[in-house]
Amino acid sequence: MKHAQIHSRIKDYALIGDCETAALVSKTGSIDWLCWPDFASPACFASLLGTPANGRWQLSPAHSFRSQRRYRNHTLILETTFSTRSGKVKVTDFMPIRGKHSDVVRLVHGVEGRVSMTMELALRLDYGRSIPWLQHPYKHDYLATAGPGTAYLRTPVEVEFQDGTMSAEFGVKKGETIPFVLTYASSFENIPERVNPKLALRQTESYWKKWAARGVYKGKWKAEVERSLITLKALTYPPTGGIVAAATTSLPEQRGGTLNWDYRFCWLRDATFTLLALMNAGHREEAAAWQQWLVRVVGGEASQVQILYGLRGERQVPESELPWLRGYENSKPVRVGNRAANQFQLDIFGEMADALYQARRGNVDLDPRDLQLHCQLVAYLRSVWQHPDSGIWEERGKPRQFVYSNAMAWVALDRAIKSFEHHGMEGPVEEWRMLRRKLHDEVCRKGFNRKLNSFVAYYGARKLDASLLLLPLVGFLPATDKRILGTIRAIEKHLMTGGFLKRNRPDHKAVRQGDFLACSFWLVQALALAGRKPDAEKLFKRLLRLRNDVGLMSEEYDTRAHELTGNFPQALSHIALVNAAFQLDPRPEHLGRG
Repeated sequence: MKHAQIHSRIKDYALIGDCETAALVSKTGSIDWLCWPDFASPACFASLLGTPANGRWQLSPAHSFRSQRRYRNHTLILETTFSTRSGKVKVTDFMPIRGKHSDVVRLVHGVEGRVSMTMELALRLDYGRSIPWLQHPYKHDYLATAGPGTAYLRTPVEVEFQDGTMSAEFGVKKGETIPFVLTYASSFENIPERVNPKLALRQTESYWKKWAARGVYKGKWKAEVERSLITLKALTYPPTGGIVAAATTSLPEQRGGTLNWDYRFCWLRDATFTLLALMNAGHREEAAAWQQWLVRVVGGEASQVQILYGLRGERQVPESELPWLRGYENSKPVRVGNRAANQFQLDIFGEMADALYQARRGNVDLDPRDLQLHCQLVAYLRSVWQHPDSGIWEERGKPRQFVYSNAMAWVALDRAIKSFEHHGMEGPVEEWRMLRRKLHDEVCRKGFNRKLNSFVAYYGARKLDASLLLLPLVGFLPATDKRILGTIRAIEKHLMTGGFLKRNRPDHKAVRQGDFLACSFWLVQALALAGRKPDAEKLFKRLLRLRNDVGLMSEEYDTRAHELTGNFPQALSHIALVNAAFQLDPRPEHLGRG
C-alpha cells in the first residue's frame, strides 16, 4: 500500500490495546486513534476524525512501499511488514497489559537490506486540539505535556522538535531492531519507569496466548471465533468488568452522513449476547465480571435503569459536538457522549432479567442481590410495559410500541418466573404468569400482520425490522412456528440487499444505512433453528469474508462501496459472530437464550 488520502479506509485499521484503552493502527503505519488513559478519555491521536494535524503517530519507510500485516497467532500483537526497493522492515506494534501506566511499544526490525524510515509523533490532547509543550530532559527521553497528561517517548533514535511535533529519520539494516516506547502518565506525577521492550513483548505474547488457550470452542470456525473473542477481550475494562461497544466515536454509518455516534460506553442491551458468548467459549472470569458490573450499575431502583453507562457505571454521559474536527470523510458532526442514555427502552428489562437467568444457568458466581433485582425489575415493568419506547435502534423520533420491546418485556417475566421456580422461592409468580400470558397474546395479536405473514416493527405497522429475528432466539416462539417462518422469509425478501440485512427501512429515503452486520448473524442463527442449516452456513461464510485482513469487523457494511462502515471494531458484530458459530456447531453444554 502506498501513501494516499488523509484517511485510511476503516477496513485498513487494526486494533492494539491493553484492556483499558485501545489504538487503531493503519496499514501505512500510522496510529490515528488513541484515547488516554482509558477508552472514554479524550483522544490524544484524533487524525481518524480530522487531519494529521489533530494527532497521529506515523512510523513507516521514507519512500514508496507496500505493506502486509497479521496478528501473531493467538495474540493482539500486530506485525506489519513493509517492502521497499531497498529492503524490508517489520514493525511490531502492541500495548503491554496495563500496569501502573499505559504504554504503546513499536519495534522496527530489519528483515532484508537497508530501509530508510521516518517517524512523526504529533500528540494532540483533548481530541486533537491541544498542542503540547515538548521537552528533552534526558538522553533518549522526549516529553510532550498538555494539561493533565504527559507522554514520554523513549527511543535511541535522535528526535527533533518542530511546531509541537516530534520527528526523526533513521535507517534500519537486516537484523537490527530499533525500539520506540510511548508511555502516558499524569503530568503532576513522578516520571514513570522505563519499559524493557523485549521483555514487554514476551510478557504480552504470553498473556494473550494463555488467555486464548482457555477457550473451549474446537469447531469448524475456531480461528475466526478466537479472533473475535480476543477482540472482545480487548474491549473489556477489567477494573470494573464493563465492556465498551466499540473503541471509537463518530465513524459514520454512511460516509459523509450525520449518523455518527459515540460507542465508547457499555450497553445493557448487549448483556445476554455477551454473557453467552463468553460462557460458551469458556471465559467464565470475564462473564462473571460482566454480570457483576450489570448488577452494580443498576443500583437499588429499577426505575433508574438506563440503556447505557460509562465504564465505571457513570450515569451522566452528556452528548456534545466537536466542531474543530472535520469528521471521517467529512462526516459531521463528531459527537462525544450519547444522548440515547436518557431514552426509555423497554427491552433492557428483558435483557437484564435474561442475563441474570443465563448467568445462573451457567453457574457463574452470582451476586446475592440478583433475585432481589429480578423482583424489582418485574415490579417496575408491571407499571410501564404498556408505555411506548424508543426501540432497540434508539430512534430519536416519536416513541412507539415496538414488537421486539414488548417481546423482551415478556422475556423479563419469563426469566423471573423460571428463576424463582428453580430456587423454590416464594413470590408473586402466579401474577407474573398471568401478565406473561397477556403480553404474549398481545404481541401475537397486535404485532403480527397477516397480509405480510410476518411480525412487524411496531403495533399497526407494515414495516419490518431485523430485530424480529431475535423472537425465536429468546424463546418467545419456536423457530418452526409458522409465524416465525413467515417472518424470516419476509425479512429475507424486504431487508436483504446485496446478500446482507439492513436493520429496517428508514422512513426518510434520504437516510441511507449500511447493512447491520449483527442482524445478518442473527439471521444465521434463526435459519439454523428453523431447519435451514445449509442456508445458514452459506450466509455465515459470506459474512466472514467481510472481515478485514486481520479479522476485524465494524458495525455495518456498505454493499455499494464494498466498505466497512460505523464504529470499529464493533463488539456486537464480533459477539454475534461467536454466537452464530456456536449455533451452527452446537454442543450439549452450550447455553442458548430460550
